[in-house]
Amino acid sequence: MSDSKLALRLRPSAPTGLSAVGLAFKRALVSQCHPKMLAALFLPFIIALLGAIILLWAFWTPLTGWLNMQAADWEIINEVDQWLLAIGLFSIKLYLIPMLAVAILLPLSGILGLVIAAVFVMPIVLRHLEKRDYRGLSRQGQFSTAVGTWNAIWVGGLFALGWLVTMPLWLIPPMPVLLPIFWWTFAFTRMLRVDAAIEHASPQERRMLWRRHNRQLWLIGFILSLINLFPPAWLVLPVFSALVFAHFSLEALRQLRAHNVIDPKTE
Repeated sequence: MSDSKLALRLRPSAPTGLSAVGLAFKRALVSQCHPKMLAALFLPFIIALLGAIILLWAFWTPLTGWLNMQAADWEIINEVDQWLLAIGLFSIKLYLIPMLAVAILLPLSGILGLVIAAVFVMPIVLRHLEKRDYRGLSRQGQFSTAVGTWNAIWVGGLFALGWLVTMPLWLIPPMPVLLPIFWWTFAFTRMLRVDAAIEHASPQERRMLWRRHNRQLWLIGFILSLINLFPPAWLVLPVFSALVFAHFSLEALRQLRAHNVIDPKTE
């Protein structure tokens, strides 16, 4: 048996499936505690905060006015509202309309923060991990800035459009929970899987990684979308999610190259 084959057999088996996902989250948690990554939290947070302030200032009055007009046709809401007023309680519309307005505007600022993290923070994350955890992993990406920026724009735009179009479904239980999970899973996965691999993986390697690890990548996005349901997590998720996808993608790329995998479909 040749030395190379013997070394391959003696090499510890790479984590796969759920273990690979768990390892990515574990490594991301450790990396997040580094001072450089803690400092990186401020950029997407400040952008998202400014975006929320601007959106609320510019659209609060017209949006709540439009929602009040639409609420006039909501028969069930009107019946409940009249019943509550008749027994001397409160108007449900007084609280429902502002809650709907916030549910529309805040996620739009959140996706803006994720776009900023994908375009500007992910390169910082990749350089940090490259020096500390993935030394020797060469960069073979092409047109990374252009491809990553375009991907972040179209995913963010589709998220915003889809969020607004599906808002009426929030009145149907359990859609108020399922829809945010669906749209944020889409945003995390389709945006960050590209930016995490675009600088180091060649186009052929990216296609192979996404085909082989499609389920794990969507599982990571799903887990992050569940965490996103808790507002305190919004402070760290843009950077933490970038770290999780970067750790998973770079480790998968390292294992792919270590085993000299040749896929005839990519030739």
